[in-house]
Amino acid sequence: MPQLPVAQISVAKFGGTSVADFPAMQACADILSQDPHSRVVVLSASAGVTNLLVALASGCEQSKRQKLFDEVVAIQENILRILPNSQLIRLRIEELLSKIKNLADLIAETAPSPMLTDELISQGEMISSLIFVHLLRERNVDVKWIDVRTIIRTNTHFGKAVPNEKVTKMQVETHLRPLLDAGKIVVTQGFIGRDEAGHTTTLGRGGSDYSAALLAEMLGAKEVLIWTDVAGIYTTDPRVVPQAQRIDSLSFEEAAAMATFGAKVLHPATLLPAVRSNIPVYVASSKVPTAGGTWVTKKTSQQPTFRAIAMRPDQTLLSLSRINMSQHTDFLSKIMCIFAKHNLNVDAINASEISVCLTLNRSTLNCGCEKQTLLPTALLDELNQIASVEVISNLALIVLVGNDLHTDFSLTKELFAVLASFNIRMLSFGTSSNHICLLVDSLQAQTVLKALHQELFEN
Repeated sequence: MPQLPVAQISVAKFGGTSVADFPAMQACADILSQDPHSRVVVLSASAGVTNLLVALASGCEQSKRQKLFDEVVAIQENILRILPNSQLIRLRIEELLSKIKNLADLIAETAPSPMLTDELISQGEMISSLIFVHLLRERNVDVKWIDVRTIIRTNTHFGKAVPNEKVTKMQVETHLRPLLDAGKIVVTQGFIGRDEAGHTTTLGRGGSDYSAALLAEMLGAKEVLIWTDVAGIYTTDPRVVPQAQRIDSLSFEEAAAMATFGAKVLHPATLLPAVRSNIPVYVASSKVPTAGGTWVTKKTSQQPTFRAIAMRPDQTLLSLSRINMSQHTDFLSKIMCIFAKHNLNVDAINASEISVCLTLNRSTLNCGCEKQTLLPTALLDELNQIASVEVISNLALIVLVGNDLHTDFSLTKELFAVLASFNIRMLSFGTSSNHICLLVDSLQAQTVLKALHQELFEN
């Protein structure tokens, strides 16, 4: 392919559903053949594989391990049996599958560990990227496979590693840019990196988006193209509300709020490199690429009061009341220090002089390997020393995303008219001008979401 200036190169990321099977991979190859600018391709694992690998990393008993492993093999075999001349890469794929089995057995024999977990779950991206490169070569594409771990250098925070941008930039210049200068398409993996000691790390679930945006920033690329299973970003999840409307363009700030509070089309961290370097992000469907999509940019021509509604399930509410009423100055700071010590992020918070209510996303309550359904005992013990603690589960956070919400005089009237028939456990408004958080019972969450969407977007 002809050499392109870096400023004309796009970084294309294909998600798990886009590489789920052979026809899906063929559709991705068709997209690349029609877009000469997409020269860096970042792949997720095939749909379903990462969930199976996470389960294998939990140290489950042998019969369950075998069942999970067989499911991983079946997903890959469904692609290989149709892939032309698959015998050329079958041995390499079988080696990686064997590595998965050995790592799962090792974890079960010893104990689950964050380091072994990252090594195990990274294999999904390795397999999908090798298969995709073979598919492109069968179509006579001048493509080069590269192990992204030689490029993205991170710290040792397994499960949610933070890239070292300075070293990553150097590795991009050494390993990636020369291939692009030679006119090649480069296929690599999302989600994974390597620490200074050579251990495989992962960037957190959904981290393939982050990988793509980070590589685009390090290269100075013109845009990031996120190919997924939906034709853009919608006013809410169209699987919950079929009347949801696609948003043609939205700002980085709006998209960040949506992603942070549950919209699954974009990973929250994706926007960090894009915002820093003002790189447009396009979200569209690899299944129907002609259907259009959503552009996420620094600014948009329209800034409506309400842009979208996001929902984050599995919320836990902690209601903390001060025990020592004579203590006035550092109650909140002590609480937040305890959460920081346990590396837990708070989603929403309401505070007064004597009490604090805050929400935690249950998926963040992890021990490095898998979710745990209860708050850590050590956390509760520390909180109980300074506060009376009440824990309420089975809640959902609904977040209204918009612009200059604090300036809309009719806003509270509109919202409370819709919410009058629902029990709202907590409302957080004023900390930001672009979102409002509502905490509701999980059983009511979808009903509340539909009612708000009908009032704000369908009427």
